[in-house]
Amino acid sequence: MSTFRLLNSRLQGHPATHEGLPGIRVASGSLGQGLSVANGAALGKKMKGDDFLVYVLMGDGEQQEGQIWEAVQFAPNHQLDNLIAIVDWNLKQIDGPTDKVNNNRNIKAKYEAFGWLTVDISDGNDIEQVKEALTKAKELRGQGQPIAIMMHSEMGFGVDYMMHTHKWHGAAPNNEQLAKALEQLPETLGDY
Repeated sequence: MSTFRLLNSRLQGHPATHEGLPGIRVASGSLGQGLSVANGAALGKKMKGDDFLVYVLMGDGEQQEGQIWEAVQFAPNHQLDNLIAIVDWNLKQIDGPTDKVNNNRNIKAKYEAFGWLTVDISDGNDIEQVKEALTKAKELRGQGQPIAIMMHSEMGFGVDYMMHTHKWHGAAPNNEQLAKALEQLPETLGDY
């Protein structure tokens, strides 16, 4: 992590497949492509009779990408009920609050209008709520519809100077800030 955002490091920005990151199969530098990749994986699994689920995690700022909405339309059309999408709905993105950059309005209603089943997490920073939502989403499979979890969260949760701002979206703390964050996190994280 000490090389995060350093030029020519394997973590200089978004993970890339050619930078020596085991397990990374798809570069994530172009926002909006993850759901399309997940659609392809889910469709391939259905065609092979593979019973495993495909998960994709997206941000709410990413929901402003046109490619997302083509993928949102594709999944129910192909009955990808083995696909679980999680939208981190924290109302912030790298350039500011989502309602100021390009207001998403009601993301849940949009997914439902396209034919997705949805599950809500009122506090995405509560690991028990996240586990319950994932269990519920898995129970919804097999109905011919993809499932979307709408996870309302707080960016920078648990670190007082990182919460309630978008400014830490792509920034690494300096050593002093890191020490302060680490002092605050054990209390917030508890046994997790």
